[in-house]
Amino acid sequence: MKPKVYIETTIPSYLTARPSRDLIIAAHQQITHEWWLKRGDFDLYVSRLVQLECQAGDPEAATARLAALVGVPVLDQREDVLGLAEELMWNVPLPTKASDDAFHIALSTVHEMNYLLTWNCTHIANATLRIRVESISRTLGYEPPLICTPDELRKLGDKP
Repeated sequence: MKPKVYIETTIPSYLTARPSRDLIIAAHQQITHEWWLKRGDFDLYVSRLVQLECQAGDPEAATARLAALVGVPVLDQREDVLGLAEELMWNVPLPTKASDDAFHIALSTVHEMNYLLTWNCTHIANATLRIRVESISRTLGYEPPLICTPDELRKLGDKP
């Protein structure tokens, strides 16, 4: 059985964006491309929210983002997802503007993903917040996914 990976919106965004002149963003883009070549080692999933976020903005860029996700199954939004997202908002706590981030975390947790893949290091792949997210999830009876960047997930498969 392949590990299950929830793809958060930053992944198709970095994958399909024009090359950046910013060195860090350019590195993230390259790492995302390298990881994407290995995506067959995983079962990928997205949400309707990811699709909606990918549709936003420049129509040409939106088309490229959505094209990258063709064939990736969409997880259903169950009532328990909203309950966990609300708990995360209140108890992590997360700012109001991070409600979509809480939803991504909750959805991947409730659907028992092995990994939540993101470049959002402000409210999702944040080491300080991750401890609280994991604690709240476990208190409510869920096992949270490992929240990581493509660089971290790419290195998990490397042999020493």
